[in-house]
Amino acid sequence: MLSKKVDLSTKKESETDHTTTYGRRFFGEPVPKYVMPEEGMPARAAYQLIHDELNLDGNPSLNLASFVTTWMEPEVDKLIAESLDKNYVDNDEYPQTTIIQERVVNMLARLFNAPDDCESIGTATIGSSEAIMLGVLAHKWSWRKRRQAEGKPWDHPNIVMGADVHTVWEKFARYFDVELKLIPLQEDTYIVSADEVAKEIDENTICVAAVLGTTFTGQMDPIKEINDLLVDIKKTKGWDIPLHVDGASGGFVAPFVHPDLEWDFRLEQVKSINVSGHKYGLVYPGIGWLVMRDKTDLPDELVFKVNYLGGEMTNYSLNFSKGSSTILAQYYNFIRLGKSGYTDIMQNMMNNSRYLAEKLHDTGKFEIINKQRTLPLIAFRLKDAPFTVFQLSNQLRQKGWIVPAYYLPENAQGVAVMRMVIKENFSRDMVELLFSDIVEAYHSLELSETERKEREKGKENLSLLY
Repeated sequence: MLSKKVDLSTKKESETDHTTTYGRRFFGEPVPKYVMPEEGMPARAAYQLIHDELNLDGNPSLNLASFVTTWMEPEVDKLIAESLDKNYVDNDEYPQTTIIQERVVNMLARLFNAPDDCESIGTATIGSSEAIMLGVLAHKWSWRKRRQAEGKPWDHPNIVMGADVHTVWEKFARYFDVELKLIPLQEDTYIVSADEVAKEIDENTICVAAVLGTTFTGQMDPIKEINDLLVDIKKTKGWDIPLHVDGASGGFVAPFVHPDLEWDFRLEQVKSINVSGHKYGLVYPGIGWLVMRDKTDLPDELVFKVNYLGGEMTNYSLNFSKGSSTILAQYYNFIRLGKSGYTDIMQNMMNNSRYLAEKLHDTGKFEIINKQRTLPLIAFRLKDAPFTVFQLSNQLRQKGWIVPAYYLPENAQGVAVMRMVIKENFSRDMVELLFSDIVEAYHSLELSETERKEREKGKENLSLLY
Protein backbone atom coordinates (compact mmCIF):
# COMPACT_ATOMS: atom_id res chain seq x y z
CA MET A 1 0.00 0.00 0.00
CA LEU A 2 1.29 3.44 -0.90
CA SER A 3 1.19 6.43 1.44
CA LYS A 4 1.24 10.02 0.33
CA LYS A 5 2.45 13.22 1.90
CA VAL A 6 -0.24 14.88 4.02
CA ASP A 7 -1.18 18.51 3.43
CA LEU A 8 -0.78 19.99 6.94
CA SER A 9 -2.82 23.08 6.07
CA THR A 10 -5.94 20.91 6.03
CA LYS A 11 -5.34 19.44 9.49
CA LYS A 12 -6.05 20.76 12.96
CA GLU A 13 -3.27 20.88 15.54
CA SER A 14 -4.93 18.09 17.51
CA GLU A 15 -4.64 15.85 14.44
CA THR A 16 -0.93 16.46 13.92
CA ASP A 17 0.46 17.12 17.41
CA HIS A 18 1.34 14.26 19.75
CA THR A 19 3.47 16.19 22.24
CA THR A 20 2.99 15.87 25.99
CA THR A 21 0.19 17.89 27.56
CA TYR A 22 2.55 20.49 29.05
CA GLY A 23 4.32 20.83 25.70
CA ARG A 24 1.21 22.05 23.92
CA ARG A 25 0.83 25.69 22.98
CA PHE A 26 -2.19 26.09 25.30
CA PHE A 27 0.18 26.13 28.28
CA GLY A 28 2.12 29.05 26.86
CA GLU A 29 -0.94 31.21 26.24
CA PRO A 30 -3.46 32.93 28.52
CA VAL A 31 -6.38 30.76 29.61
CA PRO A 32 -9.75 31.93 28.20
CA LYS A 33 -11.60 33.59 31.08
CA TYR A 34 -14.40 35.93 30.09
CA VAL A 35 -15.01 35.28 26.40
CA MET A 36 -15.66 31.87 24.91
CA PRO A 37 -12.75 31.05 22.59
CA GLU A 38 -13.33 30.70 18.87
CA GLU A 39 -11.60 27.33 18.77
CA GLY A 40 -11.54 24.55 21.34
CA MET A 41 -8.61 22.55 22.70
CA PRO A 42 -7.88 18.86 23.33
CA ALA A 43 -9.69 17.30 26.28
CA ARG A 44 -6.48 16.54 28.14
CA ALA A 45 -5.28 20.13 27.86
CA ALA A 46 -8.60 21.54 29.11
CA TYR A 47 -8.60 19.10 32.01
CA GLN A 48 -5.02 19.85 33.03
CA LEU A 49 -5.45 23.62 32.86
CA ILE A 50 -8.47 23.54 35.18
CA HIS A 51 -7.01 20.82 37.40
CA ASP A 52 -3.83 22.83 37.98
CA GLU A 53 -5.74 26.03 38.69
CA LEU A 54 -7.83 24.26 41.33
CA ASN A 55 -4.63 23.50 43.25
CA LEU A 56 -5.06 27.03 44.60
CA ASP A 57 -8.22 25.92 46.43
CA GLY A 58 -7.96 24.83 50.04
CA ASN A 59 -7.48 21.19 51.00
CA PRO A 60 -10.93 19.78 51.92
CA SER A 61 -9.33 17.54 54.56
CA LEU A 62 -8.01 20.61 56.37
CA ASN A 63 -11.25 22.58 56.00
CA LEU A 64 -12.74 22.86 59.48
CA ALA A 65 -15.02 25.72 58.41
CA SER A 66 -17.51 23.63 56.48
CA PHE A 67 -20.04 21.15 57.84
CA VAL A 68 -20.21 19.56 54.40
CA THR A 69 -18.98 16.00 53.83
CA THR A 70 -15.60 15.77 52.07
CA TRP A 71 -15.05 11.99 52.01
CA MET A 72 -17.05 8.91 51.09
CA GLU A 73 -16.13 5.27 50.47
CA PRO A 74 -14.81 4.24 47.01
CA GLU A 75 -17.85 2.02 46.45
CA VAL A 76 -20.26 4.92 46.76
CA ASP A 77 -17.98 7.07 44.61
CA LYS A 78 -18.51 4.47 41.90
CA LEU A 79 -22.27 4.44 42.49
CA ILE A 80 -22.36 8.23 42.20
CA ALA A 81 -20.38 8.17 38.94
CA GLU A 82 -22.80 5.61 37.51
CA SER A 83 -25.81 7.83 38.22
CA LEU A 84 -24.49 11.30 37.37
CA ASP A 85 -26.50 11.33 34.15
CA LYS A 86 -29.85 10.68 35.85
CA ASN A 87 -32.12 13.64 36.45
CA TYR A 88 -34.14 12.75 39.52
CA VAL A 89 -37.23 14.62 38.35
CA ASP A 90 -37.63 12.12 35.47
CA ASN A 91 -39.62 9.74 37.66
CA ASP A 92 -41.10 7.85 34.73
CA GLU A 93 -37.67 7.20 33.22
CA TYR A 94 -35.96 6.36 36.52
CA PRO A 95 -38.72 4.80 38.64
CA GLN A 96 -36.37 2.84 40.89
CA THR A 97 -34.63 6.03 42.03
CA THR A 98 -38.04 7.35 43.08
CA ILE A 99 -38.65 4.18 45.06
CA ILE A 100 -35.27 4.60 46.76
CA GLN A 101 -36.13 8.19 47.74
CA GLU A 102 -39.35 6.86 49.27
CA ARG A 103 -37.35 4.35 51.29
CA VAL A 104 -35.05 7.08 52.62
CA VAL A 105 -38.01 9.32 53.60
CA ASN A 106 -39.57 6.37 55.44
CA MET A 107 -36.33 5.64 57.26
CA LEU A 108 -35.98 9.29 58.28
CA ALA A 109 -39.58 9.57 59.49
CA ARG A 110 -39.03 6.58 61.76
CA LEU A 111 -35.59 7.78 62.82
CA PHE A 112 -37.26 11.04 63.89
CA ASN A 113 -39.96 9.10 65.79
CA ALA A 114 -43.00 9.95 63.68
CA PRO A 115 -46.09 8.61 65.50
CA ASP A 116 -47.56 5.37 64.17
CA ASP A 117 -50.92 7.01 63.51
CA CYS A 118 -49.36 9.69 61.26
CA GLU A 119 -48.92 9.40 57.50
CA SER A 120 -45.60 11.17 57.27
CA ILE A 121 -44.53 12.63 53.96
CA GLY A 122 -41.27 14.07 52.70
CA THR A 123 -38.92 14.77 49.83
CA ALA A 124 -35.27 15.10 48.89
CA THR A 125 -34.05 18.66 48.28
CA ILE A 126 -30.89 20.34 47.03
CA GLY A 127 -29.99 21.11 50.65
CA SER A 128 -31.51 22.28 53.91
CA SER A 129 -32.14 25.74 52.51
CA GLU A 130 -34.69 24.39 50.02
CA ALA A 131 -36.08 22.03 52.66
CA ILE A 132 -36.64 24.87 55.13
CA MET A 133 -38.35 27.05 52.55
CA LEU A 134 -40.65 24.22 51.49
CA GLY A 135 -41.52 23.26 55.05
CA VAL A 136 -42.28 26.76 56.25
CA LEU A 137 -44.11 27.62 53.03
CA ALA A 138 -46.48 24.73 53.83
CA HIS A 139 -47.07 26.21 57.29
CA LYS A 140 -47.80 29.63 55.79
CA TRP A 141 -50.45 28.17 53.49
CA SER A 142 -51.99 26.09 56.29
CA TRP A 143 -52.19 29.18 58.50
CA ARG A 144 -53.74 31.24 55.70
CA LYS A 145 -56.38 28.59 54.93
CA ARG A 146 -57.24 28.35 58.61
CA ARG A 147 -57.58 32.12 58.95
CA GLN A 148 -59.74 32.33 55.83
CA ALA A 149 -62.01 29.57 57.13
CA GLU A 150 -62.40 31.51 60.38
CA GLY A 151 -63.17 34.73 58.52
CA LYS A 152 -60.12 36.46 59.99
CA PRO A 153 -57.43 38.63 58.33
CA TRP A 154 -54.59 36.70 56.76
CA ASP A 155 -52.44 39.47 55.29
CA HIS A 156 -49.89 39.88 58.12
CA PRO A 157 -48.18 36.52 58.72
CA ASN A 158 -45.09 36.41 60.91
CA ILE A 159 -42.46 33.88 61.86
CA VAL A 160 -40.59 33.75 65.18
CA MET A 161 -36.98 32.61 65.63
CA GLY A 162 -33.75 33.43 67.40
CA ALA A 163 -30.86 35.26 65.79
CA ASP A 164 -28.91 32.00 65.99
CA VAL A 165 -30.62 30.74 62.82
CA HIS A 166 -29.01 30.23 59.43
CA THR A 167 -29.44 33.08 56.94
CA VAL A 168 -31.93 30.98 54.91
CA TRP A 169 -34.60 31.78 57.51
CA GLU A 170 -34.20 35.48 56.85
CA LYS A 171 -34.29 34.72 53.13
CA PHE A 172 -37.59 32.89 53.55
CA ALA A 173 -39.17 35.85 55.35
CA ARG A 174 -38.05 38.26 52.64
CA TYR A 175 -38.75 36.06 49.62
CA PHE A 176 -42.21 34.95 50.78
CA ASP A 177 -43.33 38.25 52.36
CA VAL A 178 -43.53 37.16 55.98
CA GLU A 179 -42.74 39.44 58.92
CA LEU A 180 -39.54 38.28 60.59
CA LYS A 181 -39.58 38.37 64.38
CA LEU A 182 -35.90 37.78 65.11
CA ILE A 183 -35.06 37.45 68.79
CA PRO A 184 -31.61 38.97 69.50
CA LEU A 185 -28.99 36.90 71.30
CA GLN A 186 -27.50 37.80 74.65
CA GLU A 187 -23.79 37.61 75.43
CA ASP A 188 -22.98 34.28 77.08
CA THR A 189 -26.41 32.97 75.98
CA TYR A 190 -26.19 32.27 72.30
CA ILE A 191 -29.54 30.50 71.84
CA VAL A 192 -33.19 31.56 72.09
CA SER A 193 -35.37 30.80 75.14
CA ALA A 194 -39.01 29.72 75.44
CA ASP A 195 -39.79 32.87 77.47
CA GLU A 196 -38.48 35.07 74.65
CA VAL A 197 -40.53 33.13 72.11
CA ALA A 198 -43.64 33.64 74.27
CA LYS A 199 -43.25 37.41 74.02
CA GLU A 200 -43.23 37.36 70.21
CA ILE A 201 -45.86 34.85 69.08
CA ASP A 202 -49.43 35.86 68.30
CA GLU A 203 -52.38 34.68 66.23
CA ASN A 204 -50.53 35.66 63.03
CA THR A 205 -47.52 33.45 63.74
CA ILE A 206 -47.30 30.82 61.02
CA CYS A 207 -44.44 28.93 62.63
CA VAL A 208 -41.71 29.00 65.27
CA ALA A 209 -38.21 27.93 64.26
CA ALA A 210 -35.90 26.04 66.61
CA VAL A 211 -32.35 24.97 65.77
CA LEU A 212 -30.78 21.63 66.60
CA GLY A 213 -27.14 22.66 66.46
CA THR A 214 -26.59 26.26 65.42
CA THR A 215 -24.15 27.27 62.72
CA PHE A 216 -22.54 29.86 64.98
CA THR A 217 -21.76 27.84 68.12
CA GLY A 218 -23.18 24.34 67.60
CA GLN A 219 -25.62 24.75 70.48
CA MET A 220 -29.24 23.60 70.58
CA ASP A 221 -32.31 25.73 71.19
CA PRO A 222 -34.53 24.46 74.05
CA ILE A 223 -36.83 22.62 71.65
CA LYS A 224 -38.87 20.73 74.23
CA GLU A 225 -39.51 23.88 76.27
CA ILE A 226 -40.63 25.75 73.15
CA ASN A 227 -42.89 22.85 72.22
CA ASP A 228 -44.46 22.82 75.70
CA LEU A 229 -45.08 26.55 75.41
CA LEU A 230 -46.85 26.08 72.06
CA VAL A 231 -48.94 23.21 73.43
CA ASP A 232 -50.05 25.44 76.31
CA ILE A 233 -50.82 28.32 73.92
CA LYS A 234 -52.94 25.98 71.80
CA LYS A 235 -54.96 24.94 74.85
CA THR A 236 -55.40 28.40 76.33
CA LYS A 237 -55.66 30.66 73.28
CA GLY A 238 -56.51 28.28 70.46
CA TRP A 239 -53.46 29.22 68.37
CA ASP A 240 -52.19 26.03 66.73
CA ILE A 241 -48.65 27.21 65.98
CA PRO A 242 -46.38 24.57 64.42
CA LEU A 243 -42.75 24.13 65.39
CA HIS A 244 -40.23 23.53 62.61
CA VAL A 245 -36.95 22.00 63.74
CA ASP A 246 -33.92 23.02 61.71
CA GLY A 247 -31.90 19.85 62.04
CA ALA A 248 -29.51 20.73 59.22
CA SER A 249 -26.50 20.13 61.44
CA GLY A 250 -27.84 18.07 64.33
CA GLY A 251 -30.52 15.91 62.76
CA PHE A 252 -28.08 13.14 61.91
CA VAL A 253 -26.18 13.43 65.20
CA ALA A 254 -28.81 13.53 67.96
CA PRO A 255 -30.58 10.23 67.10
CA PHE A 256 -27.31 8.33 67.48
CA VAL A 257 -25.48 10.26 70.21
CA HIS A 258 -28.47 11.50 72.26
CA PRO A 259 -31.23 8.96 71.51
CA ASP A 260 -33.29 9.94 74.57
CA LEU A 261 -33.24 13.65 73.75
CA GLU A 262 -36.74 14.85 72.85
CA TRP A 263 -36.51 17.21 69.92
CA ASP A 264 -38.32 15.44 67.07
CA PHE A 265 -41.83 14.17 66.25
CA ARG A 266 -42.16 12.86 69.80
CA LEU A 267 -43.09 16.46 70.57
CA GLU A 268 -46.68 17.39 69.72
CA GLN A 269 -46.09 20.69 67.93
CA VAL A 270 -43.10 19.57 65.85
CA LYS A 271 -44.74 19.40 62.44
CA SER A 272 -41.72 19.48 60.12
CA ILE A 273 -38.01 18.73 60.24
CA ASN A 274 -35.24 19.45 57.78
CA VAL A 275 -31.89 17.71 57.78
CA SER A 276 -28.78 17.97 55.60
CA GLY A 277 -27.67 14.69 54.14
CA HIS A 278 -24.50 16.42 52.99
CA LYS A 279 -23.50 17.35 56.53
CA TYR A 280 -23.57 14.65 59.19
CA GLY A 281 -25.66 12.49 56.88
CA LEU A 282 -22.17 11.79 55.47
CA VAL A 283 -23.05 12.42 51.79
CA TYR A 284 -21.35 14.75 49.32
CA PRO A 285 -23.21 18.02 48.52
CA GLY A 286 -25.88 18.79 47.75
CA ILE A 287 -28.64 16.81 49.39
CA GLY A 288 -31.18 17.80 52.03
CA TRP A 289 -34.37 16.24 53.30
CA LEU A 290 -37.73 17.58 54.43
CA VAL A 291 -40.02 15.37 56.50
CA MET A 292 -43.53 16.51 57.44
CA ARG A 293 -45.16 14.91 60.47
CA ASP A 294 -48.35 14.07 58.53
CA LYS A 295 -49.59 14.55 54.98
CA THR A 296 -52.23 16.94 56.34
CA ASP A 297 -49.40 19.35 57.19
CA LEU A 298 -48.71 19.83 53.47
CA PRO A 299 -51.57 21.64 51.66
CA ASP A 300 -52.59 19.89 48.44
CA GLU A 301 -52.44 23.19 46.56
CA LEU A 302 -48.65 23.24 46.88
CA VAL A 303 -48.16 19.85 45.26
CA PHE A 304 -47.94 19.91 41.46
CA LYS A 305 -48.90 17.03 39.20
CA VAL A 306 -46.75 16.91 36.07
CA ASN A 307 -47.14 14.55 33.11
CA TYR A 308 -44.93 15.98 30.37
CA LEU A 309 -41.94 13.83 31.35
CA GLY A 310 -43.88 10.63 30.75
CA GLY A 311 -46.19 9.26 33.43
CA GLU A 312 -47.85 11.54 35.98
CA MET A 313 -45.68 12.56 38.90
CA THR A 314 -46.20 14.67 42.02
CA ASN A 315 -43.70 17.43 42.64
CA TYR A 316 -43.06 19.66 45.65
CA SER A 317 -39.86 21.58 45.17
CA LEU A 318 -38.37 25.00 44.47
CA ASN A 319 -35.81 23.56 42.08
CA PHE A 320 -37.28 21.28 39.42
CA SER A 321 -34.27 19.31 38.24
CA LYS A 322 -31.70 17.72 40.50
CA GLY A 323 -29.24 14.88 40.31
CA SER A 324 -30.09 11.39 41.51
CA SER A 325 -26.61 10.49 42.71
CA THR A 326 -26.75 12.02 46.19
CA ILE A 327 -30.14 10.44 46.89
CA LEU A 328 -28.65 7.06 46.03
CA ALA A 329 -25.57 7.88 48.11
CA GLN A 330 -27.79 8.60 51.12
CA TYR A 331 -29.50 5.24 50.74
CA TYR A 332 -26.08 3.57 50.38
CA ASN A 333 -25.01 5.03 53.72
CA PHE A 334 -28.20 3.91 55.43
CA ILE A 335 -27.93 0.28 54.35
CA ARG A 336 -24.12 0.21 54.50
CA LEU A 337 -23.75 1.67 58.00
CA GLY A 338 -27.06 1.02 59.70
CA LYS A 339 -27.77 2.59 63.08
CA SER A 340 -24.73 0.96 64.67
CA GLY A 341 -22.39 2.32 61.99
CA TYR A 342 -23.75 5.85 62.26
CA THR A 343 -23.48 5.63 66.05
CA ASP A 344 -19.83 4.56 65.89
CA ILE A 345 -18.94 7.39 63.49
CA MET A 346 -20.83 10.04 65.46
CA GLN A 347 -19.28 8.89 68.73
CA ASN A 348 -15.79 9.05 67.20
CA MET A 349 -16.40 12.60 66.02
CA MET A 350 -17.84 13.64 69.39
CA ASN A 351 -14.90 12.08 71.25
CA ASN A 352 -12.36 13.78 69.01
CA SER A 353 -14.07 17.17 69.34
CA ARG A 354 -14.29 16.75 73.12
CA TYR A 355 -10.60 15.82 73.27
CA LEU A 356 -9.61 18.91 71.27
CA ALA A 357 -11.85 21.17 73.38
CA GLU A 358 -10.27 19.87 76.58
CA LYS A 359 -6.74 20.40 75.28
CA LEU A 360 -7.57 23.96 74.23
CA HIS A 361 -9.22 24.67 77.58
CA ASP A 362 -6.25 23.29 79.52
CA THR A 363 -3.90 25.82 77.93
CA GLY A 364 -5.76 28.55 79.78
CA LYS A 365 -5.71 30.67 76.65
CA PHE A 366 -9.12 29.78 75.18
CA GLU A 367 -12.71 29.94 76.40
CA ILE A 368 -14.93 27.20 74.98
CA ILE A 369 -18.31 28.66 74.01
CA ASN A 370 -20.34 25.51 73.34
CA LYS A 371 -20.05 23.70 76.65
CA GLN A 372 -23.33 21.98 75.70
CA ARG A 373 -22.00 19.09 73.60
CA THR A 374 -24.67 18.77 70.90
CA LEU A 375 -22.42 18.55 67.83
CA PRO A 376 -18.82 17.50 67.14
CA LEU A 377 -17.86 21.15 66.96
CA ILE A 378 -15.70 23.49 69.01
CA ALA A 379 -16.43 27.21 69.18
CA PHE A 380 -14.04 29.30 71.27
CA ARG A 381 -12.82 32.80 71.90
CA LEU A 382 -9.48 34.10 73.14
CA LYS A 383 -8.74 34.95 76.76
CA ASP A 384 -6.86 38.25 77.10
CA ALA A 385 -4.72 37.65 74.02
CA PRO A 386 -2.78 40.58 72.51
CA PHE A 387 -4.20 39.68 69.08
CA THR A 388 -7.56 38.70 67.57
CA VAL A 389 -9.13 35.43 66.44
CA PHE A 390 -8.96 36.84 62.92
CA GLN A 391 -5.18 37.05 63.15
CA LEU A 392 -5.03 33.54 64.58
CA SER A 393 -7.20 32.27 61.74
CA ASN A 394 -4.88 33.89 59.17
CA GLN A 395 -1.83 32.41 60.88
CA LEU A 396 -3.31 28.91 60.74
CA ARG A 397 -4.10 29.40 57.06
CA GLN A 398 -0.38 29.56 56.40
CA LYS A 399 -0.20 25.91 57.46
CA GLY A 400 -3.19 25.03 55.26
CA TRP A 401 -5.80 24.91 58.06
CA ILE A 402 -9.10 26.59 57.24
CA VAL A 403 -10.59 27.69 60.56
CA PRO A 404 -13.18 30.51 60.33
CA ALA A 405 -13.28 33.50 62.64
CA TYR A 406 -16.39 35.67 62.86
CA TYR A 407 -18.56 37.85 65.07
CA LEU A 408 -21.76 36.45 66.58
CA PRO A 409 -25.18 37.89 65.58
CA GLU A 410 -27.06 40.91 66.93
CA ASN A 411 -26.65 41.75 70.64
CA ALA A 412 -23.63 39.48 70.81
CA GLN A 413 -21.86 41.04 67.84
CA GLY A 414 -19.00 42.13 70.07
CA VAL A 415 -18.02 38.51 70.59
CA ALA A 416 -15.52 37.19 68.04
CA VAL A 417 -15.09 33.44 67.92
CA MET A 418 -13.42 30.68 65.97
CA ARG A 419 -15.17 27.43 65.06
CA MET A 420 -13.84 24.01 64.15
CA VAL A 421 -16.11 21.31 62.74
CA ILE A 422 -14.80 17.79 63.33
CA LYS A 423 -15.83 15.41 60.55
CA GLU A 424 -15.79 11.70 59.86
CA ASN A 425 -12.33 11.59 58.28
CA PHE A 426 -10.66 13.80 60.93
CA SER A 427 -8.72 11.34 63.09
CA ARG A 428 -7.24 11.74 66.58
CA ASP A 429 -3.84 12.12 64.92
CA MET A 430 -5.18 15.04 62.88
CA VAL A 431 -6.57 16.55 66.08
CA GLU A 432 -3.10 16.38 67.64
CA LEU A 433 -1.54 18.04 64.61
CA LEU A 434 -4.17 20.78 64.59
CA PHE A 435 -3.76 21.47 68.29
CA SER A 436 0.02 21.67 67.91
CA ASP A 437 -0.32 24.17 65.06
CA ILE A 438 -2.85 26.27 67.01
CA VAL A 439 -0.45 26.53 69.97
CA GLU A 440 2.46 27.31 67.66
CA ALA A 441 0.43 29.99 65.84
CA TYR A 442 -0.66 31.47 69.17
CA HIS A 443 2.93 31.74 70.42
CA SER A 444 4.10 33.17 67.11
CA LEU A 445 1.49 35.94 67.24
CA GLU A 446 2.23 36.56 70.92
CA LEU A 447 5.94 36.99 70.20
CA SER A 448 5.23 39.17 67.19
CA GLU A 449 3.07 41.46 69.30
CA THR A 450 5.75 41.66 72.00
CA GLU A 451 8.38 42.52 69.41
CA ARG A 452 6.11 45.20 67.92
CA LYS A 453 5.65 46.81 71.31
CA GLU A 454 9.39 46.71 71.96
CA ARG A 455 10.05 48.44 68.64
CA GLU A 456 7.47 51.11 69.43
CA LYS A 457 9.02 51.59 72.86
CA GLY A 458 12.42 51.95 71.25
CA LYS A 459 11.11 54.65 68.90
CA GLU A 460 9.85 56.63 71.86
CA ASN A 461 13.30 56.57 73.51
CA LEU A 462 15.55 57.33 70.58
CA SER A 463 19.02 58.60 71.49
CA LEU A 464 21.06 61.00 69.41
CA LEU A 465 24.15 59.03 68.35
CA TYR A 466 25.86 61.73 66.28
